[in-house]
Amino acid sequence: MTVRRLGRVDYESTWRAMRDFTATRDATTPDEIWLCEHPPVFTQGLAGKPEHLLRDIGIPVVKTDRGGQITYHGPGQLVAYLLLDIKRRNLTVRGFVNRIEQAVIDLLADQGIEGQRRAGAPGVYVGAAKIAALGLKIKDGRSYHGLALNVAMDLAPFAAINPCGYEGLAVTQLSELCAESDTETVGEQLLDHLRKLP
Repeated sequence: MTVRRLGRVDYESTWRAMRDFTATRDATTPDEIWLCEHPPVFTQGLAGKPEHLLRDIGIPVVKTDRGGQITYHGPGQLVAYLLLDIKRRNLTVRGFVNRIEQAVIDLLADQGIEGQRRAGAPGVYVGAAKIAALGLKIKDGRSYHGLALNVAMDLAPFAAINPCGYEGLAVTQLSELCAESDTETVGEQLLDHLRKLP
């Protein structure tokens, strides 16, 4: 598996690169994981409803082709894009989602934090607050998009949306729960767990 550490990159150009990679790969193309951060941006998934953007706070909104509703990306949030051939790995979509969530839960456990799933609401939660959002696109058995883990960011923009379509959903981040606040360090820790994917 190839890992690309992209640093802070524009959302739309990264999305286009993911689509291009997925469209041109074949049965022998190695899977890739891209780690990055984005400048402030709201992204609205295929199921996204405009009313979940509660007010304009000057942050651009990009309509994208992943699953899910609206979420926020910004500096201090670790984004992991998973460009995997899940068919080749004999994974169902549900099984793939479960394994991604488990990687985050295991990372949190390393810090003494109990992460949890919620039925019907993909992502990872700590108590009542969401710490990691998940949205995927699967095309011809191959995935792109991935997960966003809040590490040490300005959470205020989440108040301008219904995060992932849930009114009043609280959000949290690693830096509020433990001493870890470096996205690069957390990225390497997350990779250790994602590499356990079949």
